[in-house]
Amino acid sequence: MTREEAISLVKKYVKKGNLVKHMIATGRVMRHLAERFGGDKDKWEIAGILHDIDYEQTYNKPEKHGIVSVDILKKEGVNDKEILDAVLSHCGKKDRETIMEKCIYAADPVTGFIVACALMHPSKSLKGLDLRFLKRRFKEKRFAQGANREQMKSIEEVGISLDEFLSISLSAMQEISEELGL
Repeated sequence: MTREEAISLVKKYVKKGNLVKHMIATGRVMRHLAERFGGDKDKWEIAGILHDIDYEQTYNKPEKHGIVSVDILKKEGVNDKEILDAVLSHCGKKDRETIMEKCIYAADPVTGFIVACALMHPSKSLKGLDLRFLKRRFKEKRFAQGANREQMKSIEEVGISLDEFLSISLSAMQEISEELGL
C-alpha cells in the first residue's frame, strides 16, 4: 500500500477533515521515527495514517477503538501484522512490544499537541514553532489537556528524550505543513 492509497482509504471511512489531517501528521511523525530507528519508513507511515480509521465509528465506544480498525483494514486487504499490531497498540488494545508499537503510542498525542501549539502561536503556523516554544507549552498542564503528556513521554522507553521526540515530530509536521493547512 502506498501513502496515497492509505490516505484514500482513510477518506473512505473518515469524514472530518481535522481527523484526516491528524492521521496524516501521525503518519509523517512515524516516518521520521522509522528513519531514526532504521525501520521501514513506508510501513511506519502507513500505520500512522491508518491508526484512527475507525475513530468516527467508535467515538462513543472507546472499548472498540482499534479493534474495529483492524476489522476494517483486514476487510480492505491490509493484512500486515506489524501495521495491525501498531493500530491495536496505539490505543492500548495490545501490549506495546516493538519499537514501532511504542513509537505510535507516543506519536498519536504529539501531533494534536503540536497543532494546538501552532494555533496559539502568533504566526498561527507550524513554521513559527521551535522546541523552546513546545517545551514551554508542554509544562502548562491546562494547555492542550487532551494531549496526554505521559503518553508522549513514553517515547523514553525506546531511548529517545522528550526533547528529541518533540524536535523530530515538529520537523516531520513542518515538512507537510501545507498539506496540514498550518
